[in-house]
Amino acid sequence: MSNELWTFLISMVPVIELRGGIPYALAQGIHPVIAWILAIFGNFLPLPFILLFIRPIFKWMKKIPAFKKLVDKIEARAMNKSDKVLKYSFWGLAIFVGIPLPGTGGWTGALIAALLDMRLKRAIPSILIGLVIAATAVTSVYYLVASGATWLSWMLG
Repeated sequence: MSNELWTFLISMVPVIELRGGIPYALAQGIHPVIAWILAIFGNFLPLPFILLFIRPIFKWMKKIPAFKKLVDKIEARAMNKSDKVLKYSFWGLAIFVGIPLPGTGGWTGALIAALLDMRLKRAIPSILIGLVIAATAVTSVYYLVASGATWLSWMLG
C-alpha cells in the first residue's frame, strides 16, 4: 500500500485523525500540500455518516444493556466538551475541531454537532473549516519542530 493511501487511512481513524496522518506523511517524504489534502479528506470522509447516523445508532445501542453504559459515557464526554460550541455555534464548532489536541477533532466535533441537533448545512462547513485549521497547525508545528531539530543539530555539530 502506498504512503499516500496510508496517510488517508490513518487520518480516518478516531482519536488519531489528521494529527497522526500528517506527521506520518511528512516523515515518509510526501509533499506537505499533498499530505495536508490527503489528511483533511481522510479525516472528513467518515464525518457525514456520524452526523447522519450516530443518534439512531446510539438509540438502538441504548436498548441493549451491555451498550447503554458505554453510550451514556460517550454522550456525556461529548456534551461535556460542547459548552464552547453551544456558546459560539458555527465558529465554536470550527475552533473546537481546529484545536489539534486530544479529545478534539473531527470525530468529536461531528458527535457534538449530532447530539446538539446542528443542521448538516451548518455542521459540515464548520467541521471542514476546523479540519483546515487543524491540518495547517499540525503541518506548521511539524516543520517548526523539524527545523528546530536541524538548527540544534547544526549548533551542536
